[in-house]
Amino acid sequence: MARELNEIERQILWNRLIAIVEEQAQTLMRTAFNPIVRESGDLSAGIFDIRGRMIAQAVTGTPGHVNTMAESVSFFLEEFPLEDMHPDDIYLTNDPWKAAGHLNDFMLVRPCFHEGKLIGFTSCTSHLADLGGLGFGPDGTDVLDEGLFVPIFKLVDAGRLDTNFIRILKANSRVPIEVEGDLYALMACVECGSRRLSECMGDVGITTLEDISDYIVETSRQRTNDLIRALPEGVYHNTMRVDGYDKPLDLEATMTIRGGEITVDFTGTSGLSSKGINCPLNYASAYSCFALKCAIAPDIPNNAGSLEPLRITAPENTIVNAQYPVPVAMRHVVGQLLPDVVFGCLHKARPGLAPAEGACCLWDLPLRGGYAVSATPGKTRFATELVHNGGTGARPTKDGLSATAFPSGVMGSLVEITESVSPLIIWKREYRQDSSGPGRYRGGLGQVLELSSSEEAPISLFAALDRINHPARGREGGMNGAPGVLTLSDGTRLNPKGEQVIPGDQRLVMLTPGGAGYGNPVDRDPEHVVRDVLTGLVSQESAEADYGLRVAADGSYALCGPRAEDGVMA
Repeated sequence: MARELNEIERQILWNRLIAIVEEQAQTLMRTAFNPIVRESGDLSAGIFDIRGRMIAQAVTGTPGHVNTMAESVSFFLEEFPLEDMHPDDIYLTNDPWKAAGHLNDFMLVRPCFHEGKLIGFTSCTSHLADLGGLGFGPDGTDVLDEGLFVPIFKLVDAGRLDTNFIRILKANSRVPIEVEGDLYALMACVECGSRRLSECMGDVGITTLEDISDYIVETSRQRTNDLIRALPEGVYHNTMRVDGYDKPLDLEATMTIRGGEITVDFTGTSGLSSKGINCPLNYASAYSCFALKCAIAPDIPNNAGSLEPLRITAPENTIVNAQYPVPVAMRHVVGQLLPDVVFGCLHKARPGLAPAEGACCLWDLPLRGGYAVSATPGKTRFATELVHNGGTGARPTKDGLSATAFPSGVMGSLVEITESVSPLIIWKREYRQDSSGPGRYRGGLGQVLELSSSEEAPISLFAALDRINHPARGREGGMNGAPGVLTLSDGTRLNPKGEQVIPGDQRLVMLTPGGAGYGNPVDRDPEHVVRDVLTGLVSQESAEADYGLRVAADGSYALCGPRAEDGVMA
């Protein structure tokens, strides 16, 4: 008979489960080959109960991986009956509609046994650099253009690895050693979690997770319900226009707050793109729910219970609910913009709760050399992916964060690592002056990046960038952030989306977008403006034009413009 835990034991066990999944995540980071995983943390790890409910997730990881994973284990349970599972089984898929939204993310699930009895599952996801096809970019016309599609299958059967799959995987990748290593890293991650979970249960003296699972899910659900009830009930609408592939797209949301639950419906959003920026609903839901949790329930651990009161819907064949076989490789370009759409609704429900708009989507640079149009005899073949970020939107009581990934949480690629794994030189990486949207609280700054081939060889770029034609918008009188810019060093403007070649004698110049401001700029504390000018984040011209202050080299300042005319002081 299962022992019932007391309240203190439940809290200790809950914290220990979170420690286990964080060890899973660190195991994956430290054994992965792909820099975007081992350096930037583009991954997720979690523990699930026997019903497929997520009860703990690692702090390290991205919402796009974690919140899709929260729904994915149920698909594996439909394929494999519980009674047929073995302690040394591992299952795998990269089905975008059952995993993390595109083919480059592999999801693994391993059944966990304790004292010979199935008690739950560990799962993880991470990004693989190259799976063949046209390459990791938005140019495919269907999902099969985008690489190797792997349906749910048994990678390890009672301890026996499917070596034929390893051969197929390597044969379909331009970096075969790297993808093989990343697959073994994923296997190590779920094996670590399974072993630690059994050890933990032995230490606590329990033989099932049912009690702690029910406690975690119910406690989290009730607390989330209570926090939602503190919001004014009603229906709130917001719309945002973004760049799209070859024409602008409209993202529309209607939020309904009622009875301790929130529904966000994306009816009215633009239809599908012919190229791979479409977003499966699981990925759209992942980032929409993340925005809601950030604003409403940031201190509640992420699990099936805290996600249950949040419901995301969208009509099929809109760009946020793409159906097979639509191309979805760069689904993050749309999906990571959705938090700003959701925040716009929340701001109307309760002003002062949500930040201004930010850069949002990662400025991802999948780069390839030595293949196809950029093939040059004697030059190094490589395929890598750099991740860089813009500024976040200003918060209601604080400035935005500079060169920081929100909502993805993926850390920016390090210069030293980039140059060590590829024939690239990073010539410049610095904050982008004046890119923050002015406001009482200014947005975060974007950054400037310049790179080229160290071998003076052409490089293929698979661009999928946004916020170039439609920058982040300010809130409550705050001003817009600076739009992004993508050019060659000779000034030639590049397309923000699609494959194109960087000539060997040119540098790629990237200016990431800035976050928007919150509140009227003339209400900003003059001392903060002086600090920004003296540290080079804001130019003297911007200080005068946007903030009404003339700053001297010694830090003294004088009012000018609207401040001088109105006598306004912060």
